[in-house]
Amino acid sequence: MGKKVCIAEKPSVAREVASAIGATAKKRGYYEGNGFQVTWCLGHLCQLKEPGDYLSSWKKWDMDALPIFPEIFELKLISGKGQQEQFKVIRELIQDSDEVIGCCDAGQEGELIQRWVMELSGCKKPFKRLWISSLTEEAIHQGFSNLRDSSEFDSLYEAGRSRAICDWLLGMNATRLFTKKYGQYQKGVLSIGRVQTPTLAMVVERHCTISQFQPELYWHLKTTYRNVIFQCAEGKFDKIEKGEAVLQTILGSPLTIHSNTTSQGKEFPPLLYDLTTLQMEGNRKFSFTADYTLKTLQSLYEKKLITYPRVDTRYLTQDLYPKIPAILEGLIAYQIFIEPLLQQPLKKSSRIFNDLKVTDHHAIIPTGKLFQHLPDSEWKLYDLIAKRLVAAFYPECIISQTRVLADIQEHRFKATGKQILDPGWRSVYGKDVPEEKHLSKDESTQSLPVFEEGESGSHRPDLEQKTTRPPRPYTEATLLHAMEMAGKTVEDEELQQLMKENGIGRPATRASILETLLKRGYIMRQKKILMPTQKGIDLIGLIQNDTLKSAEMTGAWEKCLRQIETGTILAEDFLADMKQFVSQIIEEVKNDFSTVPISLTARSSQRKILGSCPKCGQGQVIAGKRAWGCSNWRSKDGACDFRIWYTRGGKKISEIYAKLLLDGKQTPVIDGFTSNYSKPFSAALHLNDRFEMEYLFDKE
Repeated sequence: MGKKVCIAEKPSVAREVASAIGATAKKRGYYEGNGFQVTWCLGHLCQLKEPGDYLSSWKKWDMDALPIFPEIFELKLISGKGQQEQFKVIRELIQDSDEVIGCCDAGQEGELIQRWVMELSGCKKPFKRLWISSLTEEAIHQGFSNLRDSSEFDSLYEAGRSRAICDWLLGMNATRLFTKKYGQYQKGVLSIGRVQTPTLAMVVERHCTISQFQPELYWHLKTTYRNVIFQCAEGKFDKIEKGEAVLQTILGSPLTIHSNTTSQGKEFPPLLYDLTTLQMEGNRKFSFTADYTLKTLQSLYEKKLITYPRVDTRYLTQDLYPKIPAILEGLIAYQIFIEPLLQQPLKKSSRIFNDLKVTDHHAIIPTGKLFQHLPDSEWKLYDLIAKRLVAAFYPECIISQTRVLADIQEHRFKATGKQILDPGWRSVYGKDVPEEKHLSKDESTQSLPVFEEGESGSHRPDLEQKTTRPPRPYTEATLLHAMEMAGKTVEDEELQQLMKENGIGRPATRASILETLLKRGYIMRQKKILMPTQKGIDLIGLIQNDTLKSAEMTGAWEKCLRQIETGTILAEDFLADMKQFVSQIIEEVKNDFSTVPISLTARSSQRKILGSCPKCGQGQVIAGKRAWGCSNWRSKDGACDFRIWYTRGGKKISEIYAKLLLDGKQTPVIDGFTSNYSKPFSAALHLNDRFEMEYLFDKE
């Protein structure tokens, strides 16, 4: 038997693989035995070359040198001593081998890591792939019995390589471009990224919406009859006079029950976990960061307690069905819930088993392996995963929903209530089950007595004043969800699954994107809330091209990368389109954003319209070379000189702030203005009576 070299992603994984296949002799940088040599990467050992590695002229950050498009993208070793020594070990093992087996994590990133190592080492040996979803000895043995040809994963590698090149093209060019163009407005490098920039834009936009929110009063009319709250069917009143008019009409008049309908309904168990939903739940319940949850799950995976965590599906494949009873039997802590399940065949629902909704890996579930003790954080996440699997096989929760309609004079009132008849899957969770989001507190908590149609009686009406509320600031949980949905709000779990292919980033990378934004000082944590810093707000203000900030467009790029993975589109076509996009971004910035933002599929040369002119009321405020100005500036019927300059007091005025000014609102307080005496100060901005931009200072 010839020498076979196995390349794992981490030392801990290499140790598990080596133990399973009998390579037990520990060497420097690898394990050996039974005809195998099992070595490991240290995460990424290789990376794409820097611009200066291609041409010396590209070392200098110069706008005139942009765009930087290497003819062929080349690799180099990461500079760390440990990485370089380990690469040398791998290269020597490969050169002395007869076959290479890729054992890196079975996903896009793992495929990229091992292929780049093999490419840089000049590997020409036969290449097989180990493809497994857990690190149990059984799974490893089964994987080695069914090694797959590397060619099956060529498109997966092409997608990973395209992602890396795409991020390089945009990041290297746009970061240099914006830093050189607008370096005078912010100190340091202005970092631009394909995923990080639209993510930051979502946080900034939410912050500005909250900062400028103007609360409005509205009124709800309700009445209490037999200790049950009935809501006026006319909804909320935007003026108190309207509500008082209805109140006067019903005062002293009896309430009469019009109808009383009860129907039974079912609540299905929640879908199994993928990485993002676990990160969201970890943040919501335990205040874990997304990065911490991912690292904790990786530890559970390497302890063989859960399946592969970097997944974006919430379903299992059909072939797992016969293995589930054994997995459940291994969940000793949950036997009180599992014993009733195993007394009969498990249900085989399409909400659990669906091959069409599983790509690389299935949902995250326990392996059933026994253990003695876990750290608190690992136990908390393991408990979530285990309960979710158990609950999935329980019956639906049966509920009784009652809707009562009543009349007072000519006005209709309604009351709703819900009663759980059979808890079904809810019994696994006890009280730790969130109520439905679409029901108000009154509706979801009140229990209803038996009402007879036609019964009538007195009631206690109340006109309640309420205030509109701004949207809530992002937490890590809600921002992860927004990234997954490309900024769209969708409640239905199954519809969310369909929209995931348009999300921004991938489950395994979203946590690192948030950490990057925090590290670079663009966002900050305030307990569980994520807030933009002034630096982050200013950066988004500098970017006038909407595509760079668009979660939807970035999601479309992500979909293209998935299509490369499935072989639907060619990598070279996508990258050619990305180069064209980068080139046009560079031209726009060099020309002070004088054109409309573009997309990869639709391009326009029209002027960007910011809004209606507040001064003349007839023109449109459009982007010019140095300012937003009224389109009627050359009108024969009377020129309008309205302008909002791009800069004021040494600060770039963002498009978000300019729109606030057009709407007659003031901006939040902005730091970093500079006076004529070079003294920095902070102030808000507004338009005065002459429609000129003016500072507003806090009154102390």
